[in-house]
Amino acid sequence: MKALERYIYKIKPRFEKGGRYEKWLSVFESFETFFFVPAVVTKAGSHIRDALDMKRTMSVVVIALIPALLFGIWNTGHYHFLATGEADIGFWTEFWYGFLKILPLLIVSYAVGLGTEFVFVYVKGHEINEGFFVSGLLIPLIVPPDVPLWMLAVATVFAVVLGKEVFGGTGMNVLNPALLTRAFLFFAYPAWMSGDKVWVAGLAKGEGIVDGFSGATPLADAAAGSMDNLPNVWDMFIGFYPGSIGETSTLAILLGAAFLLYTGIGSFRIMASVFVGGFAMAYFLNLIAPVGHAYMNMPAYQHLLLGGFAFGAVFMATDPVTASQTARGKIIYGLLIGILTVIIRVFNPGYPEGMMLAILLMNIFAPLIDHYVVQGNIRRRKRRMKLAAS
Repeated sequence: MKALERYIYKIKPRFEKGGRYEKWLSVFESFETFFFVPAVVTKAGSHIRDALDMKRTMSVVVIALIPALLFGIWNTGHYHFLATGEADIGFWTEFWYGFLKILPLLIVSYAVGLGTEFVFVYVKGHEINEGFFVSGLLIPLIVPPDVPLWMLAVATVFAVVLGKEVFGGTGMNVLNPALLTRAFLFFAYPAWMSGDKVWVAGLAKGEGIVDGFSGATPLADAAAGSMDNLPNVWDMFIGFYPGSIGETSTLAILLGAAFLLYTGIGSFRIMASVFVGGFAMAYFLNLIAPVGHAYMNMPAYQHLLLGGFAFGAVFMATDPVTASQTARGKIIYGLLIGILTVIIRVFNPGYPEGMMLAILLMNIFAPLIDHYVVQGNIRRRKRRMKLAAS
């Protein structure tokens, strides 16, 4: 790395003002800050020196996503060979197949997303933001393994441009870019984001699938009124069922959540309130459920273990840019996400997941929640001042 650092500092004058490539300075600085901490300090005014910058924050989130990524790689291969009748083929063969399936998704996500951001870096003349290093990993984890790469590329460009750059880039976006990618895919190409065949690699292409194998997710079965094919609670918790690449294993997700909370990056208020809101709504529906309504009668805790509920609560709802910022607002924001997720799941058979739409909707209302929380605090302080004065 020392050799690379010396080379970067050697060619840097060519990109500075007056240099041959000065119009490419912002792009050069983007690569420089990717490899090394920028040598930029505050020149005036009071400031706090902190080692936790944006780059380190994003690195912590990427590390927290690794357990879900590794399990998703193996699960992708496992269910592919289960569908083809080769259930005992071996762990490493399953893992290798899943790795080869997911690697192109990762490459396309990062290449297209960062490429789009570099265009804006050049046009607007600012340094690249580190926000997409997390979004680029989140996007492959929330899509089916067989989604066509060109669709993923189009959706990623859409999310970066219309979901992020038009608002000013990282820190200014209203909607979560990764979820916006999935929303674009779902509404633009629903055949590749819904149904029973998209969640198992090779199933949509009919690669020698054995008779009687179903790739339906547990939530899809529940939405169809069938509770007989649901996995047991242990399999739900570990993640032994078809689904989006990184969303099935609650255990792997909770390991990531523990790391985020330990490092102070994740918001405990949001995570806990999403789970509380989802459980409370599901339990209420259990109490009023009519006889024969399978989804309303699903035990409340199962909603927390299935689909993208845990993944959304830990990695999506806690996005520091699009979530509420006030302490009380975070609790309200999380509770509403959990409640809306269960409502969408139970009462919308065409979309049995619910978490994506709930988070995107609450992204819109997060500033409004914070506004009323702040105004409430101001009114209470004014009342206290009047009482003190009297």
